[in-house]
Amino acid sequence: MDSFRTLEQLIRYTNTRHGVLASNIANVDTPNYKAKDIKFKQELDNELLLTTTSKKHMNTSGISSTTEVVTKEAEIWEDKNNVEIDMEVAKMTENAMLFQAGISLLQSKIRMYKNALRR
Repeated sequence: MDSFRTLEQLIRYTNTRHGVLASNIANVDTPNYKAKDIKFKQELDNELLLTTTSKKHMNTSGISSTTEVVTKEAEIWEDKNNVEIDMEVAKMTENAMLFQAGISLLQSKIRMYKNALRR
């Protein structure tokens, strides 16, 4: 059942990140707007790599599972807006692929449990 929780977290993080990236794209022409992103890899690593499956494993209860939104500091354009549309679209595409992979894995897992229950 831990894998269901991990997949749920993956889907939640990708959903949250999608909103942040969409906000960046919507504000591409807004003066002084700073692009934001989520420390996604760190959050995902916490969920995937640090889950305990045995009492002998290290305890991860002290690790925060909150999603941290960070602001990109580089100033590129004259209006001090640092949104690079190509980068944001690439990030959104990558995020969408990760979301779809999570959904597919969840569907497969549910299908597997359904088949096991039928037998």
